[in-house]
Amino acid sequence: MSIATASCACTGARTPMKYLPLVWSGIWRKPVRTALIFLQVCVAFALFGVLQGMKTGMDRAIANTRADVLYVGPAVFGGAPLSVAELSRLRSIPGVKTVSFNYGMLTFYQKPTQAVYVLAIPPSDLFLTLAPETFSVQPKDLEALRKTRTGVLITADIAKKYGWHIGDKIPLTSSTLQSNGSATWIFDILGMVTWHNREQGSWVFANYDYVDEARAVNKGTVGHFYAIVSDPQQAAAVSDAIDREFANSASPTRTASFRENSQQAMQSLGNLNFAIRSILSAVLGALVFSTATMMMQTVRERTPELAVLKTLGFGNPMVFFLVAAESLLVCIAASLAGLALAWIAFPLAAKYMPGLSMPMVVVAFGILGAVLVALISASVPGLRAARLNIVDALAGR
Repeated sequence: MSIATASCACTGARTPMKYLPLVWSGIWRKPVRTALIFLQVCVAFALFGVLQGMKTGMDRAIANTRADVLYVGPAVFGGAPLSVAELSRLRSIPGVKTVSFNYGMLTFYQKPTQAVYVLAIPPSDLFLTLAPETFSVQPKDLEALRKTRTGVLITADIAKKYGWHIGDKIPLTSSTLQSNGSATWIFDILGMVTWHNREQGSWVFANYDYVDEARAVNKGTVGHFYAIVSDPQQAAAVSDAIDREFANSASPTRTASFRENSQQAMQSLGNLNFAIRSILSAVLGALVFSTATMMMQTVRERTPELAVLKTLGFGNPMVFFLVAAESLLVCIAASLAGLALAWIAFPLAAKYMPGLSMPMVVVAFGILGAVLVALISASVPGLRAARLNIVDALAGR
């Protein structure tokens, strides 16, 4: 910082803007050191944005997951398949409003590396209303699927991936053999469907009746049932009732709501809150220490200049303010840059983790954290500068 700059700042009314040139001069007195502080803070808050944004985004995604749709599957993974004949039994359980089902079949198009998952569904209007926020399909396409037993609905992604068009016949090879012994299934593309919040490049939707009649084994079975309850708050009670109903049957079930399954998937990652807080605490603690050390070195090097400022009439609070302002400007600018990097990264991550987002509240907490880091880092150097003795400082003591 130059004496001329200080003199200009002292001239006229002392408004905060008057001191901006003085603060700016102090920031760039050592450009390399400022750049190092900027990079440290930027990386730290990029990490803060990614980790905290991931946790907050996951919590929000779970909260937005439907609690009234129950997933009814075999009690043991790989256990006996569920019979479609149990549909009426499920519908009779108190609290259940309606039920649907599907059957999944892994197939391949042309070569083993081109996997296509065929999801066989009953082509009823329930497909439109079961989860409208998840599936989008035109009524005409659903009607075409209902009338054409060998029909399939495809997504735009898989159409682009394999060059498929409406009206095409597609051969798919599967380990699920047909009654005639053939491993090749021929489907007719009838229309389009959108499966929101999921990678759509490997899915097609087929007619359950055709797949069930054509397959050689496990006829009359389904992969899962989906039950919609009347009251989402009673989802847990209805789930228990379903599992009790099928406990002694040939196909025991395990039932949970979509939201409960999402929560269990989150818990399987371990105590994510503790891990994120531990990492961020360590990073921010190291950041405060390193930033405070650099600020202390800066104050030592500028001792004569600070003494001149006090000689020109700058009081102790104003000297502290100038040191803190330098730290605030650098930390806030760097934190915004780091949070911006995290913000840019989230759309890329959302391709692999559907529904992931970075809420604005994370940005707000990031900026608040940057202010706290700046003030804590500047507190000791600022107090040292404010308590500086003019005579000793000018004498080099």
